[in-house]
Amino acid sequence: MIESIQQFDVELFLKIHRGLSNSFFDWLMPLMRNRFFWSPLYLFIVVFCIKQYKKQGYYIIGMVLFTFAIGDLIASRVVKPWVARVRPCNDLSLANDIIHRVPCGSGLSFPSAHATNHFAIAIFLICIFYSRWKPILPIGILWAFIISFAQVYVGVHYPVDVTTGALLGITIGIICSRIFKKLQPDF
Repeated sequence: MIESIQQFDVELFLKIHRGLSNSFFDWLMPLMRNRFFWSPLYLFIVVFCIKQYKKQGYYIIGMVLFTFAIGDLIASRVVKPWVARVRPCNDLSLANDIIHRVPCGSGLSFPSAHATNHFAIAIFLICIFYSRWKPILPIGILWAFIISFAQVYVGVHYPVDVTTGALLGITIGIICSRIFKKLQPDF
């Protein structure tokens, strides 16, 4: 069973990584996974929360950072070393199939910390702001999905890595939003 899942994962990876290959995605997807590209969004969230919600805004930003830290800790320091899955761009059996769009790095693959962290933050913000601003739901999910998809497209993660990372992130985002709501019941 695990072998058939791994085979499906590799086949789907190659369909995305090679099958969707085009010059526009080759330009766009490395940007979508780059943390510096999203810096204006992160700055906007910080300024918006503090300006709009004053003292509670600082609590929101603190919980976003906590959510990120928990996601990164669990994905990168707990699960990745335990599973020890090699990134597709470092997998010798795929050496002839990989298109090197970004540096591969020496880190492990499962789960994707990018997917975990961004889904955790997105879900946290959705849970906090949805009652005030409904468009945050599709925007947050699309944002996290694009970053996760880019990880597969550039060749640093398998689809199961980002799917598992997304599920882990969703769980962390929900838990952290519940913690925030208990600590800030008036929000």
